[in-house]
Amino acid sequence: MPSDQLPLPHGFRASGLHCGIKSDPDTFDLALFVSERPCTAAGVFTTNRVCGAPVQVSRERVPRETCRAVVINSGNANACTGSQGLEDARWMTDEIAAGLGCSSDDVLVCSTGVIGHPLRREALAKGLPSAVDRLAATPDAFADAAHGMMTTDTVCKQSVRQAEIAGRTVTVSGAAKGAGMIAPNMATMLAVVMTDASLPIDAVDRMLRQAVDRSFNRISIDGHTSTSDSVILLAGGSVQTGSLSAGDQQQLQTMIDDVTTDLAQAIIRDAEGAAHFITIDVGGLRTAEEADQIARAVADSPLVKTAIAGADPNWGRIVSAVGYAGVDLEETDITLTLNGTVLYRDGSPLAYDESALSEQMRTNRDVHIAIEIAHNGGEAVRFWTSDLTVEYVRLNAEYTT
Repeated sequence: MPSDQLPLPHGFRASGLHCGIKSDPDTFDLALFVSERPCTAAGVFTTNRVCGAPVQVSRERVPRETCRAVVINSGNANACTGSQGLEDARWMTDEIAAGLGCSSDDVLVCSTGVIGHPLRREALAKGLPSAVDRLAATPDAFADAAHGMMTTDTVCKQSVRQAEIAGRTVTVSGAAKGAGMIAPNMATMLAVVMTDASLPIDAVDRMLRQAVDRSFNRISIDGHTSTSDSVILLAGGSVQTGSLSAGDQQQLQTMIDDVTTDLAQAIIRDAEGAAHFITIDVGGLRTAEEADQIARAVADSPLVKTAIAGADPNWGRIVSAVGYAGVDLEETDITLTLNGTVLYRDGSPLAYDESALSEQMRTNRDVHIAIEIAHNGGEAVRFWTSDLTVEYVRLNAEYTT
């Protein structure tokens, strides 16, 4: 479904516009998501000890049961900006709260963009009231808000799921931004996920954390954890207002998981300069943590990523990354398959058509790495990453100049 046809959940409105933080007047740099009624909210934020002022402000305000809005600016991260940055982040929530007639503490704030530059209050002073005035419940307004979050993204990222729960049609809608500075345990990415189902405060926090662990914490572009990462879940209860059974909660959890997975994959598919979308499956481990360690080591290896960028089936780089992942294993435990071709089984290389596999990698965007460890365990993870290209280096070498 095209982005201009994706619905917001019932009881939510959104807007997006250009206010002047970015120099291009045709590029949106402000987004606003609003619940028409107080809603339950939870958040997951960057693990970086150096974090933006908006992260610090929003983290203090969730989980909560009276949230009304999330305001987001792009083009400036408001990070490493000292006490002025905190004042600016709180001021942004004050302005939106004034427009909505609610408490400032019921407004969350996110910022993304260049680090170390103060926000331009004069631009926001005009933009924030306009964002409130333009609020609408239409697909176009949802798409505008998704565009307002973007920095180096080339496409806006949205996802929606709808299903019958407890006799009512429930919607889960999400928007995200991210294309670089992406690492597991959250990275330069923002996401707002909304549902018109009702959830108690403990459930909204638990369900968000599970969804993030299965999606945004399973992606990596460059292994660099950002200062600004934030994922917010808002449960408004406009459609489904009573208590959900355990089965209904599980169905809603699946919908949230699906939306966040869509958004996480969209971030990797839009990775800065990327030519390949890489899925890494690791199985046979004793624990999920071990499988995760191996997947992350392979996903974050510059040598693996550059080999794939060059369509080079240099499997030794993958196997060596498995070996240094910190998991107790022997070389003979490892079996590696690349795009359906088994290259290495039980610690021994196999003959294969290198030219044919290289051509397959060159002409297809999707690459699949499957690693099986002979530990007779049933734990497995799926991870997503991108290759590392000359274009990625150029984009990040010229980011501020």
